[in-house]
Amino acid sequence: MHILALSGSLRAASINSSLLRAAARLAEPDVQVHVSHCVGQLPLFNPDLDPAQQPAVCALYAEVQAADALLLASPEYAHGISGAMKNTLDWLVSFEPFVAKPVAVLNASPRAHLADAALREILKTMSAEMVEAASISIPLLGAQLSEDGMLADPAVSQTIRGALDALKQAVPSHPSLQQPAFPLA
Repeated sequence: MHILALSGSLRAASINSSLLRAAARLAEPDVQVHVSHCVGQLPLFNPDLDPAQQPAVCALYAEVQAADALLLASPEYAHGISGAMKNTLDWLVSFEPFVAKPVAVLNASPRAHLADAALREILKTMSAEMVEAASISIPLLGAQLSEDGMLADPAVSQTIRGALDALKQAVPSHPSLQQPAFPLA
């Protein structure tokens, strides 16, 4: 199984990105979690731009197309999701392989409940298949846990593993083979 992880933070020391990297390291051997680097490379969404002429958009589309599920983590800015995450989702709005894709949201700060709710609403509007059992809040903000610290903390690592297992259970055993809706070559 292949999970694509998208962080809504572009900060080098992002707790959200660290959380996704920790999830990748905690995944079972039959689950591959790939943390995308496309988010910070995407141009600002503009419907006048041809996605096929945008290398970062093509890379994002290829990653989403290849994924069985998505795992998202995004900080809260001014009671909303980050601009980087919103821009990424805007590029995916009309991308057919995103529709009905199982998606889980990890929230690194329970105080960020407004962004968490907004992100879930956006994903539902985009016809993602929200996996609520895998969408969790982990109180990491202010915990001073590094990525290695998340792995070493039994409560945190067990919670992340539980979310990954719930996401894995939500993916059909034999996903239907789809023809790419976008030329990936």
